[in-house]
Amino acid sequence: MSNGQIERIILGSEELFMQQGIKSVTMDDIAKHLGMSKKTIYQFFSDKNELVKALVKTKLQDDHNQLCMMINSAANVIEEMINMMKGSEEIFSRINPIVIHDLQKYHPQAWADFQRFKADVLVKTLEELLSKGINEGVIRPDIDVRILAKMRVNQVEMGFNTAIFPVSQFNPWAVQYQMLEHFNYGICTIKGHELLDKYKEEHHVQIT
Repeated sequence: MSNGQIERIILGSEELFMQQGIKSVTMDDIAKHLGMSKKTIYQFFSDKNELVKALVKTKLQDDHNQLCMMINSAANVIEEMINMMKGSEEIFSRINPIVIHDLQKYHPQAWADFQRFKADVLVKTLEELLSKGINEGVIRPDIDVRILAKMRVNQVEMGFNTAIFPVSQFNPWAVQYQMLEHFNYGICTIKGHELLDKYKEEHHVQIT
């Protein structure tokens, strides 16, 4: 029962954070949203910071699992890229950029976990993907995979920077899509471009 309650609290807090940001949501708000007492929440989480840390850990594990599934289900590197574009649409379209800002400013431990995940999982996975693509002849052999992998992973974070892309002027998913497409076409060979066009048409990848 405890595990079920923990999962329910994490999912409920995520819903509120995505709607309103982290800073503006209180433990009282979470309790009211879930229809449970605040005392029950405190049985599992000592404060909001502990809850945020648990939420980030859960989401990072989910992202890792999703990343592995996308890679394992693809026939080649280009299809992996298209799968990542398709899968990213749902995630990016519902993320509130304020969450990224609040996480960085008010929850440094959770933010540090996110940064480690970027370095240890995302960058490494992308380096491996690019190296495999070079061997397949779809990624340009003259690129530095370490530089491009770091650039791409940090580019995602930049896309959520509201000082650069104010939400009143830019759709977060549109920003992420444009960055990813620019990256994909920039690193591909002519053969890679042809496969990108083919898979995009087949998978109906587009900005929504």
